[in-house]
Amino acid sequence: MSQQHELVTALAAPWVVLSPRSGQLTGSGTEGVYARDRRLLSRLVVTVDGVEPLPLQVDEQSASTHVYVGKVDRDETVLLYRRREVSRDGMTEHLTLVNHSRETLTCRLDVALGTDLASIVQVRNSSAVTLPTIEPQYDGLSRIYWENEGTRVTAELDPGTTATPELAPGEQFTMIIKVIASSPRSVSGFDIDPPVNTILYTASVHCSDHRVERWFARSLDDVQALQLAVGNDRYLGAGPPWYLTLFGRDSLISAGMLIPVDPELAAGTLRALAAWQGTKVAIDTAEQPGKIPHELRAEASEHGTDFVLPPVYYGTHDATQLWIITLHKAWRWGMPSDQVSELLPNLRRALEWMRDYADPDGDGFLEYIDESGHGLANQGWKDSDDSVQWPNGDIATAPIALCEVQGYAYAAAVCGAELLEAFGESGDEWRAWAAALQERFRSAFWVDGYPAIALDGAKNAVAGRASNMGHLLGTGLLDADEEQRVADILGEDDLDSGFGLRTLSTTMSRFNPIGYHTGSIWPHDTAMTVQGLYATGHDEVASSYVAGLVRAAESFDYRLPELYGGRGLTAETRPTPYPGSCRPQAWAAASAVAVLVAALGIEPDAPSGTLTINPAPSLPWPELTLSGLTVAGQSLCVEWRDGKATVIREQ
Repeated sequence: MSQQHELVTALAAPWVVLSPRSGQLTGSGTEGVYARDRRLLSRLVVTVDGVEPLPLQVDEQSASTHVYVGKVDRDETVLLYRRREVSRDGMTEHLTLVNHSRETLTCRLDVALGTDLASIVQVRNSSAVTLPTIEPQYDGLSRIYWENEGTRVTAELDPGTTATPELAPGEQFTMIIKVIASSPRSVSGFDIDPPVNTILYTASVHCSDHRVERWFARSLDDVQALQLAVGNDRYLGAGPPWYLTLFGRDSLISAGMLIPVDPELAAGTLRALAAWQGTKVAIDTAEQPGKIPHELRAEASEHGTDFVLPPVYYGTHDATQLWIITLHKAWRWGMPSDQVSELLPNLRRALEWMRDYADPDGDGFLEYIDESGHGLANQGWKDSDDSVQWPNGDIATAPIALCEVQGYAYAAAVCGAELLEAFGESGDEWRAWAAALQERFRSAFWVDGYPAIALDGAKNAVAGRASNMGHLLGTGLLDADEEQRVADILGEDDLDSGFGLRTLSTTMSRFNPIGYHTGSIWPHDTAMTVQGLYATGHDEVASSYVAGLVRAAESFDYRLPELYGGRGLTAETRPTPYPGSCRPQAWAAASAVAVLVAALGIEPDAPSGTLTINPAPSLPWPELTLSGLTVAGQSLCVEWRDGKATVIREQ
């Protein structure tokens, strides 16, 4: 059975296929054809004369189109080509047998299909249970379908599941398989839909390091394949197979990184999440007035009796601030004023949530605790149970006030104030609120010369060097001296692996290079830190991390996974894959855009009609050109050459 990180992913959201490099779906592990959080096919096995072809190659022509090549006979004269194309509506596979021998051959081609119609949660937990197989029904010789609980999957095969072609030398025979599905809309009213209008990205990169060009191009290909929609509002599903849906934090960070090349994606994401902004206090779902949700699904996610997430779940303590920050960035890049104005009521409610609900004990910091007893114990981006720990490995007790959550809150208050003032309202309350938070943070969070990971339930600063502090850079929460201290620590070998930023320092007793949040590397975590490092003038440290991401991208064929191992460049020549990582993944793909825009120091202020370009003095490349950027509806190209930046208007 292949591990998930070894599988090949073909994607056109909401449809996704995960298979080994053979192209076969054997019914084991997470192999399968998926759509809308359901495995629609678990088995699709092709044999020729009763034998599975020997895999030779998989050609990933795009995120959604792959060609698998297999050898049929011993002397390599008969080949099977499987061209798999995933669209927004289903999957089509062309099986083509080609006779390269000198004689006429008769081959028997068989296709075996099957499914369990399992939910994504059942698949994820299937190692502990055996999933029942759904019996197929037949509608003619070439049409098979399966039905269960309102979901119907149909496979059409032309000419059928079995064929015995006679092939003269040089001849070929093709069988076509089409898979479609239908399912009822969810009770909650949220469904995972493909976008009505997809965007073809025109942005491109020219760089003296051609690896950067390949990373950028493949990332945008993946971003396009990850697009979903609510009505006409596009957003990115976080990543297949587990998270191909709307996530507050993930979708906002991804859309925010991509504003320079796709501003309408951010606008759609903001509106989609605003439609689900909290209106009441509900402990079971963690909903609160003004709060932006964590994730939305068609049905509940039952991971066990102690971990059950409802279809609409609000257990995130940072998505609300990130929504405000993303709205402010979209406005600065040129989001039309009428679209921004329509979201001002949501902005006010989001700001009020920070003031009225995010600080339940009234100590002036934003902290969380799972009151439901079956939700997420940690509600920052590092949401695993052991992500907040002391240097000796002890787990911090709730309620938890994460350092980066305070940084996001400070930035959100300042951004919110600026937005309110631009539309004729006062922002004084939120500027004062931010200033007070800054002083409290300075007195409570600093320990051993750096910001603590968090404050625990007893208001103790949780010591330990981790990537969390990197997210504070660029928020404005720290002064210049504090930013310098953070940058100095981030530049040390215990955090900088040579492939990116480790989530946890190697000096921590429970450091684990493939721990989910305890030593692994997440590209978006590194990219957000890079953005802050460049923004605060620490370009040498930033460029070191960018070089690490490029090395990692090369190791993963320029499709960075959700996360990977943190042993580092001194211990291995390429990073160890994380077994259950999503690949592609939205904010990992978006990171390619984020770090290049940050390196060039591109800062528009469309409302005031200005554009600032401030490239880092020590960029890692002598030549870099970003084309297809969009500022206030105008297409721009930024060129860096011989130590100078040039802005070119594009037609």
